[in-house]
Amino acid sequence: MSVKFFLDTNIFVYSFDSRNPAKQKKAQALIDKALTGHVGLVSYQVVQEFLHVAMRKFEKPFSPQECRAYLDQVLSPLCDVLPSMNLYRQALDVKEESGFGFYDSLIVASAVQGGCKTLYTEDLQNGQSIAGLTIQNPFLQDREP
Repeated sequence: MSVKFFLDTNIFVYSFDSRNPAKQKKAQALIDKALTGHVGLVSYQVVQEFLHVAMRKFEKPFSPQECRAYLDQVLSPLCDVLPSMNLYRQALDVKEESGFGFYDSLIVASAVQGGCKTLYTEDLQNGQSIAGLTIQNPFLQDREP
């Protein structure tokens, strides 16, 4: 059985950022690995954040039709963690333990609840472990996803 990993929103955003080809390539490789190996997942929060950014902040913003296509082809197959009261409680525990902001704590709690061992993000401290989860920044030099 393969070890599961969680992809934060910034991975998906960088996969469309042609201004940074190195990050774009690494992000695309992680997404491809997540989909083809059935080992990556996201939460509803990542879906919401990505769609918001794609429609408002991309150099060429996505249309609702483009969002639907990406949602169906990429995000939906990976979305395995949905909101629950237990998830919010776990996020509060993570916040208390780590000092992270609430939304970062919610990402960590989602990854833990999804059974992941690794959270790929550039938003948190690389190498930090919390609740059995290791945070990895895949965009650091000499770091393979």
